Amino acid sequence: MAERTTIIDFVEKYTRQFADHVYLREKVGGQWQTITQEQTREQAYRIGAGLMALGLEKGDKIALLSESRAMWILAELGAMYAGATDVPLSVNLGEGKDLVFRINHSESKWILVSGNHLPKIRAILPECPAVEKVIVFDDTAFDFKSLEEKEIRMSEVQQMGDRFLRDHRDLFEARYRSVGPDDYANISYTSGTTADPKGILLTHRNYTANVAQGNSVITLDENDVMLIILPLDHCFAHVAGMYTMMFYGGSIAFVPIGKNALATLRNVPAAIAETRPHAMLSVPALARNFKKNIENGIKKKGPKVEKLFHFALDNAIKYNKEYYNRGTGGTFWRKPLVDLFDKLVFKNVRESFGGRMKFFVGGGALLDIELQRFFCAVGMPMFQGYGLTEATPIICSNSAGHARFGSSGRLVKPMDCVILDADGNQVPNGTRGEIVIRGENVMAGYWKNPKATADTIIDGWLHTGDMGYICPEDPEFLYVVGRFKSLLISSDGEKYSPEGFEDSLTDGSKYVNACVLHNNQNPYCIALIVPDKAALKEAVQKKELDPDSEAGRRAMLEILQAEVDSYKKGGRHEGLFPERWLPAAVGICDEEFTIANKMLNSTSKIVRGKVEEHYADLIQYCYTAEGKNIVNARNLEAIAAQ
Repeated sequence: MAERTTIIDFVEKYTRQFADHVYLREKVGGQWQTITQEQTREQAYRIGAGLMALGLEKGDKIALLSESRAMWILAELGAMYAGATDVPLSVNLGEGKDLVFRINHSESKWILVSGNHLPKIRAILPECPAVEKVIVFDDTAFDFKSLEEKEIRMSEVQQMGDRFLRDHRDLFEARYRSVGPDDYANISYTSGTTADPKGILLTHRNYTANVAQGNSVITLDENDVMLIILPLDHCFAHVAGMYTMMFYGGSIAFVPIGKNALATLRNVPAAIAETRPHAMLSVPALARNFKKNIENGIKKKGPKVEKLFHFALDNAIKYNKEYYNRGTGGTFWRKPLVDLFDKLVFKNVRESFGGRMKFFVGGGALLDIELQRFFCAVGMPMFQGYGLTEATPIICSNSAGHARFGSSGRLVKPMDCVILDADGNQVPNGTRGEIVIRGENVMAGYWKNPKATADTIIDGWLHTGDMGYICPEDPEFLYVVGRFKSLLISSDGEKYSPEGFEDSLTDGSKYVNACVLHNNQNPYCIALIVPDKAALKEAVQKKELDPDSEAGRRAMLEILQAEVDSYKKGGRHEGLFPERWLPAAVGICDEEFTIANKMLNSTSKIVRGKVEEHYADLIQYCYTAEGKNIVNARNLEAIAAQ
């Protein structure tokens, strides 16, 4: 059995092995600055010792809210050296209940925050009485002339660390050496089956085990540069980015921070050009933007270049096929053309990405096979992987020389994976069912939620809630095809359980009999609603409108929209559910969910798959410009149906 190392053991080993290698690259004041592996360890010491000087005890929880940047990594490592458990928070969280819940539920006594996000913390701090100190990363990015109670600059903490290391280095070393493999490294919050999210407990060994597992399916070279576009609160960015690049003696580059998320996103092309990465961590939504930009750039060069590009692309796609079977089936003759067009056409495309790109890794949402074919054709393969935070997170991934387009890649080793049917029985390779895994990467459980833990980890096996099958031709490969349970998947790969909103809307509104929230890698969520027409008719009659008139039907739809809007900013239910998972469009169902039409099961629970299948065309309509407005022809017709 492999040695059960901690993150501290890991950092100590590799920051010494690659001491003078650049590890972090960050643009500050218009100039790219670098931090070596040895400097990373030294800064972690300073911060960890400073936290101890402030009074942080082993096992304390310390929340972290910041954009992806060097100090994010230094601060988290420092917290771990001090024996703390980090609680990474998404920058997408607002000043509402989501942020308050995570800080209070995790029992965080300390908060690490960037200057840009300090206003959020100040706004909710009165609701977080357990917090003792707020440590702010920046000295100049925010107005610090009037530091509030409990706030302290990170620069002061580092100075305190210097003094602590000088006077009590033995205490600091004793603290970090006391950290064990089963101690909690993170509490990473995801969304549960109710309004409250669940805190996923990831241990030090979960992380070091998954780094080794990930290396069994995908490798990098010493001194490679990885551009991380994903937020660092993502578990995937930790393993595939932070720790993997430390392991290989490579470096991480960050996209320069803009005034807001959109401004940061606009900095991505320049960051690619300036850092010339060998690899990137991305999501399918961003890859689609890259593809669009490439095609637009080709189009601007004129019709002749565009025609040549598409001819070359078509030839390469036909030669590459599904990657593992390149050049087979009588396509071998295309290889000389592939090589020729690669030099004439695709080399220039790659230059716009820095000229050194070996591959992208697309985590999260399912990756469109056509997108995989496109990027492979231009010589920058985007390899799909699959995982979830409860698995720390990597379960499988495609890689150079080992890929099947459409699959999620080879299963990591050592790890066991089986596919189970609805009754918990293992099914043969090629048969769909729930993906269930067992290994050292399986989380310790959900923080303060023993029931959810017991329901998810059974006899050491993690039930992912995702549907897939093992490739019958090559059992090393896993295909993920959707959700075994009711998880929604957004276009950037985030997952969310919709039952809380559905139950709240149905139970809380007299105008809604049933609701199904839908998002399967789409730009936004939609709600399929079965209305209570009797209640709606009564409501419009009170407004002296005829329910059977167009004006009456419009009024009924507007009432339903108001019920949905009550969960948004300014509504009476504001903050109850994350804004991004609230429906941006509503489709009205023209019939009730019943056992007879199989949209309810024998226990009267909604059968989500049947509802989505029955209303597939309505779902598609809701993603059109016309369908996004609740007052549309289909909804007017549905609300009038008897």
